[in-house]
Amino acid sequence: MIRINLALQGGGAHGAFTWGALDRLLCEEDIEIAAISGTSAGAMNAVALKAGLVAGGREGARAELARFWGRIGAVTDARWSDWISALAPTAPALARAIEWSPAFAAFDMTRRMLSPYAYGPLLRNPLERILREIDFEAVRAAPGPRLFVGATNVRSGKIRVFSGADLGPRAVLASACLPTMFRAVEIDGEAYWDGGYTGNPALFPLYDKALPDDVLIVNINPLYREEVPEDGAAIQNRINEISFNSSLLRELRAVDFVRRLLAGHALPEGTMKRVLIHMVGDDALMNDLNVATKTIPAPVILARLRDAGETAMDRFLATHKDDIGRRDTVDLRAMFA
Repeated sequence: MIRINLALQGGGAHGAFTWGALDRLLCEEDIEIAAISGTSAGAMNAVALKAGLVAGGREGARAELARFWGRIGAVTDARWSDWISALAPTAPALARAIEWSPAFAAFDMTRRMLSPYAYGPLLRNPLERILREIDFEAVRAAPGPRLFVGATNVRSGKIRVFSGADLGPRAVLASACLPTMFRAVEIDGEAYWDGGYTGNPALFPLYDKALPDDVLIVNINPLYREEVPEDGAAIQNRINEISFNSSLLRELRAVDFVRRLLAGHALPEGTMKRVLIHMVGDDALMNDLNVATKTIPAPVILARLRDAGETAMDRFLATHKDDIGRRDTVDLRAMFA
């Protein structure tokens, strides 16, 4: 049995890409998911996967992920989603149409001008109702992968990783709390915002010696954009992408540093874990999308993201499955050159 850890990024509705990647991974009977670290949408995918896995095995996990994203707005019947996706305009055209729509323009202007505290306590995150449908007793259960959910402590600016008995709907809501849209989530007297600011996702919980060496990152925030953004929305979107990737890049740089110390015998073998990094993503597709498609879960975009995630994971497995447990498939030296 091949054992791996998963690191699932946040990125709003673009988390449907991760849904597709996980759906394909769950088809591999000889791959066991030992642990998952997730932030924001990545945390939601993580809890849905584990709840389904504990209740009904691999098929249960696939069904729970489909149920969750169906509640978000995805069309989960392949006969309909394939038809809709085939007849719809291209991803860039759809992204522009959503961004330029009067409804999104009004929403975006309101978000920029007003604090979420101006709305009073009536404004609730619509995801709360959907998350409460997930069986968190199963999420907290000992069987299945270990689960870690990251959120940002507003007062200290530090990351908090929720796990075990601390996992519940509010921990996941805290991990997905964008401060320009929702009030901070209060847990145990502390206020929390989106975990992406401090760990997107946090890798360090996966360094436990009891866990496998391999960390497979499902990346939904493009690391590189060819075009320099010029309009306000595009500039803000790229700022968010850079800030949400910076914590991940810092941890990957630390992994590379430790590896070089071990290779140069500056550290005795065994004092630090030699982590093997893998990554699944589709920067080309994510470059075609924008902040509007992260915020508005359009069924066509969700369908294309899910299909792209499935294709990306299929490509990774075809090319690199045999590398798991043996070597990296991400060149960290080239990444930081």
